[in-house]
Amino acid sequence: MKLGVIVRAKPGVDIEAEFNKAINMGFPTCQLVIWEEELLTEEYAKYINECVEKTGIEITAFWCGWQKPVVWNFYEGQATLGLVPESYRYNRMCMLLKGSDFAKMINVKNLVTHAGFMPENPLSEQYTGTIAALKVVVNRCKENEQNFLFETGQETPITLKRAIQDIGMDNIGINLDPANLLLYGKANPVDSLDVFGEYVMGVHAKDGEYPTNGHSLGEEKPLGEGRVNFPVFIAKLKELGYDGPITIEREIKGEKQIEDILKAKAILEKLI
Repeated sequence: MKLGVIVRAKPGVDIEAEFNKAINMGFPTCQLVIWEEELLTEEYAKYINECVEKTGIEITAFWCGWQKPVVWNFYEGQATLGLVPESYRYNRMCMLLKGSDFAKMINVKNLVTHAGFMPENPLSEQYTGTIAALKVVVNRCKENEQNFLFETGQETPITLKRAIQDIGMDNIGINLDPANLLLYGKANPVDSLDVFGEYVMGVHAKDGEYPTNGHSLGEEKPLGEGRVNFPVFIAKLKELGYDGPITIEREIKGEKQIEDILKAKAILEKLI
């Protein structure tokens, strides 16, 4: 297992400097995140490739966002996140198709995103419509010799496994964020591996707590201070034969973010 961090690309951000920050902290890999559709161009891909060559970092996955609105809670989130909301589905599907083509241009084999609050009822029109859109995206990934990875969190593990089976292609996997399963109140991260462990192709190292009310997500915590049992979690990944990247994510800013990332790195180095 190789450790990495999240690198967020935005207009005007010096990506070479961001890659160097990761390298200087001792991380050989990263996941590249882009939410702005205007960056998904050949010119920007060339820039990313130049920065990769200069720094020597390995991009293990491209995390592709989608057009706003985006609200991370249990109410507006149902209507705004991912491909599930019908009013945004087509445009977001098109952006993910662009994202797959962009990932090909930067030589990255894994495309990651949140699908949204996937309905548990497989007979609902919302579910079947989401699956139809996902099939288009997964097929584009197949054409580009890529894997499509669901980021966990907004759906139960069995709902996610059902979606993978219903799409029915061999280039689908999971980017397992153990904290998200807690923050959304969906599952114990260790137990989730008993449900969909065979599909895990990427892992976020993030910690957190279950929600305490019906409106807001649970609280993200520094790694080791939340409810994810990382010693057991990492051991279970090893039992399943996972030897891919472990990408640290800490969704705050400033010096505290760097401090928490380095503490997480020290904990994980002892476990992997």
